[in-house]
Amino acid sequence: MSIRYPRPLRPGDRVGVTSPSSGVPDELRARLDVALGDVRARGYEVVVGSCMDGSGHVSAPAEERAAELMEMLTDPTIRAVIPPWGGELAIDLIPLLDWERLAAAEPTWFVGYSDVSTLLTPLTLLTGTATLHGNNLMDTPYEVSEGLVSWLDLVAAPPGYRFTQTPPGRHRTVGHDDFAAFPEIRTYTLDSTGPWVRLDGSGDVTAEGRLIGGCIETLAGLAGTRCLDSTAFAEREAPEGLLVYVEACEDNAFVICRNLHGMRLAGFFDRANAILVGRTGAPDSRTLTQHEAVLDALGSLNVPILADVECGHVAPYMPIVNGARGRVVHTAEGRGELTQTLD
Repeated sequence: MSIRYPRPLRPGDRVGVTSPSSGVPDELRARLDVALGDVRARGYEVVVGSCMDGSGHVSAPAEERAAELMEMLTDPTIRAVIPPWGGELAIDLIPLLDWERLAAAEPTWFVGYSDVSTLLTPLTLLTGTATLHGNNLMDTPYEVSEGLVSWLDLVAAPPGYRFTQTPPGRHRTVGHDDFAAFPEIRTYTLDSTGPWVRLDGSGDVTAEGRLIGGCIETLAGLAGTRCLDSTAFAEREAPEGLLVYVEACEDNAFVICRNLHGMRLAGFFDRANAILVGRTGAPDSRTLTQHEAVLDALGSLNVPILADVECGHVAPYMPIVNGARGRVVHTAEGRGELTQTLD
């Protein structure tokens, strides 16, 4: 089979909002309303599900969250689904989702990152459906940084669309904004600078392949299962190989190192032509940095490894389409770009 791209959204289409992991606390509902307003401003009708409760660590029992997500992803009148954000336990939906039904349904854009990648990545690997790793709904009101694009633009892009993103050169180190106090905030505080860096050596890098990846802490729990079988996916969809991207949310360098070792042993990186590693605010350990953790686990693969890419939990965010054809370029002088083609 070939990659299944959802049809582009048009004004009047419906966008579903549900929380397959964590919901939205009452004190952050004002921010949710601002984000929903931005989606409506594009001409879309918004359908908010019942699994949105933010009083606990999940928005509803797993069976209810799975049923609502299945309903939205298979409803032909809903053209995109975007959760407010991630959470901790989206993995409990994995055995409850009907992957065969999802493969047979007309594809719908599924958008998000963090714990949402626990569902995005298997959806692409198991069904061949393109998914969009990048922004969550609550981040949508922020102005898009120079060189990057918005998920709202990508879900409306035509078949075969080709776009290039470049690092803005500035990022945030100050943590998250206070949405309770400032629900309408639209400007990131980008208080630090820095380019992509090559970890495995020096020199220019040019690599191509189908894009696949996500959050290390959440995907590691799927290693060795069919839900993270990138080798079978590559055999079907990418005989030329993959561009694999990973990013650490909050675990220290030892935990990230162990998780990456486990994912490597399970074969997740076997078909990688290059590896992109997201910029992270996760802590170093006393004798091991986050960059060293990546090299310890993945350096023996002998493929280019580029770090501090805008594909993680550190703003700003570079949307990446799982399943898209990708081409990454990085020069010894520090210039980088990622080109994606929706074909």
